[in-house]
Amino acid sequence: MSTMRQTFVDVVERSTDPRVVVVIAEISRDVFTPSDRVINVGIREQALVGVGAGLALAGLRPVVHSYAPFLVERPFEQIKLDFGHQDLGGVLVSIGASYDDPAWGRTHQAPGDVALLDTLPGWRVVVPGHPDEVAPVVADALAADDRVYIRLSTRENDAPHPVIEGLTEVRTGSRGVVVAVGPALRNVLEATAGADVTVLYATTVRPFDADGLRRAVARSRPDVLLVEPYLEGTSARLVSEALADTPHRLRSLGVRRDAELRAYGTPEDHDSAHELDALGIAAAVRRMFDHPVPAA
Repeated sequence: MSTMRQTFVDVVERSTDPRVVVVIAEISRDVFTPSDRVINVGIREQALVGVGAGLALAGLRPVVHSYAPFLVERPFEQIKLDFGHQDLGGVLVSIGASYDDPAWGRTHQAPGDVALLDTLPGWRVVVPGHPDEVAPVVADALAADDRVYIRLSTRENDAPHPVIEGLTEVRTGSRGVVVAVGPALRNVLEATAGADVTVLYATTVRPFDADGLRRAVARSRPDVLLVEPYLEGTSARLVSEALADTPHRLRSLGVRRDAELRAYGTPEDHDSAHELDALGIAAAVRRMFDHPVPAA
């Protein structure tokens, strides 16, 4: 089976849209076929985004690609001004996720990327959980005119799910709702095996499917466990806003804000440290949902 990154590359290279042009900064130069539709700016991340915005000004559909910290964090001012302030469309596609390659150190980790983009209006954010979900996501982004951030990972779920803009109900239960984002679903499904909870799966996280969450909560208890593969609580505000008229409990799991891990280890070690492995999520599920239903 192809990886998420290779699927992304294949879809872009098969595109016949004359608007589509790829901008990279050394990263992935070995997987793209050299052509006049692939521009390598070298190790210049600010220029990477600036060149992409310039191509958008010329009427093209830029696909700007690098590791998440080099794509979102380092050139954030260019994203804010060159794309956002000028109201330009473009596709940002990252790899590396929060800590896919911890052996490279903290420089290659970006758990705060989605939270950072949340400070800017107008971005659609998609977090696929399986390589088979990447092709429709990328094809849709290439055909559109908006600003899209696609967050790819080497972590993946056991099976793909239909790619929709809202939440997909994977399991149905009565004691509460677990929202799993992208590749977090794999550990969530293992952690909730046998638990009487509804599991919702999200690939498109911005815009957030408030209506879908409200429908699920209406059929269950208004207790929500949010599991995201990036900074904990990134979507908590949106969950709270969606349920503003419903008394509810919310707990967020994600990359912990109080932990700066300096032992690089493996991705699985990081999952465990952040309680994002099946064991940690299962403990949160027990604390959140294993208590008596209050009398009416």
